[in-house]
Amino acid sequence: MTNSTAFDFHLERPGALIAAIPAVLGFVPEDSLVLVTLTATEMGAVIRIDLSDEDMDEGLGHLGDVAASGSADAAVAVIVDTDGLDCRMCADEHRVLAAALQKTLGGHGITLHAVFVVDRVEAGGRWQCADGCGHHGCVDDPTASPLALAAVLDGRRLYGRRAELLDVIAAVDVGRTEGIRRCIEKRSAPDKDDVRDDAQIRADVEQVMAAAARLADGVEPADAELASMACAVLDPRVRDTLYALAVGVLSGEAEELWALLARTLPSPWRIEALVLLAFSAYARGDGPLAGVALEEARCIDGSHRMAEMLDIALQTGMRPDRIRELALTGYRLAGKLGVRLPPRREFGRSA
Repeated sequence: MTNSTAFDFHLERPGALIAAIPAVLGFVPEDSLVLVTLTATEMGAVIRIDLSDEDMDEGLGHLGDVAASGSADAAVAVIVDTDGLDCRMCADEHRVLAAALQKTLGGHGITLHAVFVVDRVEAGGRWQCADGCGHHGCVDDPTASPLALAAVLDGRRLYGRRAELLDVIAAVDVGRTEGIRRCIEKRSAPDKDDVRDDAQIRADVEQVMAAAARLADGVEPADAELASMACAVLDPRVRDTLYALAVGVLSGEAEELWALLARTLPSPWRIEALVLLAFSAYARGDGPLAGVALEEARCIDGSHRMAEMLDIALQTGMRPDRIRELALTGYRLAGKLGVRLPPRREFGRSA
């Protein structure tokens, strides 16, 4: 997953660089290879892969492709390995990994400035150079990082572990999900040649907005209503109008509803909720949540066009303000349908 932000860092302060990573990823990485790309003096993409990936060559190839697509000039890598600093065999593995990463990036014309190994990304964690140069030190406090402060001011939640981030979209009640599936399947499927009129589209959009408002007040939709919304967002005009909620003053309420739908709807209806959630999170600058939602959506349907487009944008470090421009289509559709959407909100610079 990636994010883009200005970051005044110095290579002579690896402890500060490592401490900034959780604020960009949205969680504290463990057993990971993290690549921080650089363009001039600006941080570009921050991409993570698991050290346990069975096909590490494929993972390194992915890192190289993402770094190149973001026009990176250079990069710094961080290997997060709990036992890495006290294990001679691990040190050899880290040097081999660093050399393979350098070769991959070099093929894209990207300079790998340094590779650091750290035992844990928290205050007091220890780091050292992967090449055995002898440089070492302690990790700064990630909660005191300027990037962490910016994230908190933007209203972003920082997760202790990636598993906590995944819980936002994880199914929690299989029985309920199957009940919703039965509700959906009982609904009469419209003929593919049927053209729904503006009044039907308007009613669907208004139903979703009303459900989001009630959910914000603590009233969760019944299963039948969740099933109704699952079917409604399959209509492109409904779905495209609802993308506009991501930039409105009630975006938080809408995002809460998308997360609920993502946790409760069965596949394949779940995918549209995941993409709506990803779009909303991306628009407000929460790349980590957008990333896990898109990853799940593409596991369900790798050919979903909006999921693919957002994933490419996220992987290449496209800024949220560019993504928010897509929401204007929703406002135009709402105007044609006679739907009154919430007014647009102001976003901070770091979003």
